Amino acid sequence: MTSLRPTPDAAMLRDIDAFARVLGQDGLHAALEFLNRRTPHRYTGIYRFDAELLRNEALYDRYQPTPKQVGAVPLSVTFCSLVGKQQVPLEVLDATTDAAVRGLIETPVVSYCGVLIRDAQGRPFGTLCHYDTERCQERTTDLPLLEAAASQLYRYLQPSRGA
Repeated sequence: MTSLRPTPDAAMLRDIDAFARVLGQDGLHAALEFLNRRTPHRYTGIYRFDAELLRNEALYDRYQPTPKQVGAVPLSVTFCSLVGKQQVPLEVLDATTDAAVRGLIETPVVSYCGVLIRDAQGRPFGTLCHYDTERCQERTTDLPLLEAAASQLYRYLQPSRGA
């Protein structure tokens, strides 16, 4: 389990600007695809905390790229719950061998990288994450992009509530 926060460099700042352009011009699904192209993970999604449930707001699946959403799941069986509790980015390379998470969450997800999405008042709203049922390569260098994207995505999803 990793909670490193690399500082954005000039290239990352260009990527953050490119993400904002894609989101503004082409919409949410294209923005998730943009993020997904940078990771080895199959899925990139936005999830919202709803009491004891985790609700999918949008999902990009590399192998079935048509827009979709998946049903709600109990929050307790997700790595997103840990992001919400700890309020720091979380990266799990292999849940089957990572002692920090093994036994905490019963999920088919093996590799996970997620950041917190905060609402306009700074409270946890949900997560932006990459995940896969297979082991994936580490990509901590993208955490600044995911964190920047998370704040933009909240304003996109909740325009009347965004700051």
